[in-house]
Amino acid sequence: MKTRKLGSQGLEVSALGLGCMGMSDFYGGRDEAESVATINLALDRGVTFLDTADMYGVGANEELVGRVVRERREWVVVATKFGIDRGADGKGRSINGRPDYVRHACDASLKRTGLDVIDLYYQHRVDPDVPIEETVGAMAELVTAGKVKYLGLSEASPATIRRAHAAHPITALQTEYSLWSRDPEAEILPTVRELGIGFVPYSPLGRGFLTGQITAPDDLAADDFRRHHPRFQGEAFQSNLDLVKAVGAMASDKGCTPAQLALAWVLAQGHDVVPIPGTKRRTYLEDNLGAIDVTLDADDIARIDAIMPPGAAEGQRYADMASIDR
Repeated sequence: MKTRKLGSQGLEVSALGLGCMGMSDFYGGRDEAESVATINLALDRGVTFLDTADMYGVGANEELVGRVVRERREWVVVATKFGIDRGADGKGRSINGRPDYVRHACDASLKRTGLDVIDLYYQHRVDPDVPIEETVGAMAELVTAGKVKYLGLSEASPATIRRAHAAHPITALQTEYSLWSRDPEAEILPTVRELGIGFVPYSPLGRGFLTGQITAPDDLAADDFRRHHPRFQGEAFQSNLDLVKAVGAMASDKGCTPAQLALAWVLAQGHDVVPIPGTKRRTYLEDNLGAIDVTLDADDIARIDAIMPPGAAEGQRYADMASIDR
């Protein structure tokens, strides 16, 4: 497994990480044994970067990741997040960046994971009612206290990123980025590169759509949140499926799978980019890891850009974009 540096504070991780959210929430059903096996296989294959959050499974995902990684703690980088408060029953959802909440959330995450320190701690969503300097100031106190090593933001605007980085060095920005979500190219990527902040794309496979494995809404479990996702609905679904078929045709020409081509494209966007494709199954993990060996030349990139230029995907990337910092 190749490695990449995230930010300019010294953090180095595997070129591909593993998003663990779907093991506990949102994508229909849980299979803890398979999830544990998937994490262990990822670690066996050299993946050192695991991504979770306190709101995934209302804490269950942090507990799962913590149980698996504690035996290999010395070289595994665990990233988790705070800031989306779902309540104990998981039914509510509010954004909270108040300093007292930051401290409480960190202690709760440390307890659930069983770790002595959080390697990378993200603010999951920016709280519009709390100055970012106050939130990051509280996060910086956690670094001083030895509870957190590096700080990150998720779905933050360029202006917020600059203000946060001025308050304390930000190591990584996590934002949705893939062939069908290319908005960060306009302002986000130039901003983080100017400031020396690493970039962590989540959903680099378009929530699974870019794998070519989803050909009809009924391919999704009844409780899968994608059934209500704008890009998986009606005419948008068919329009996006046509794009994916074109990606699949190119992947066939390259001798790789659609997922590998989509991930190889993200990896080719720069050595400061570390995608975290999520999966809860070993089969898909093996497929994703094959992207490391897919090389794209200038002609390949041009062909992909012709297939999926910025804005090609039909539908918003969230049903409700209100919580995205702009």
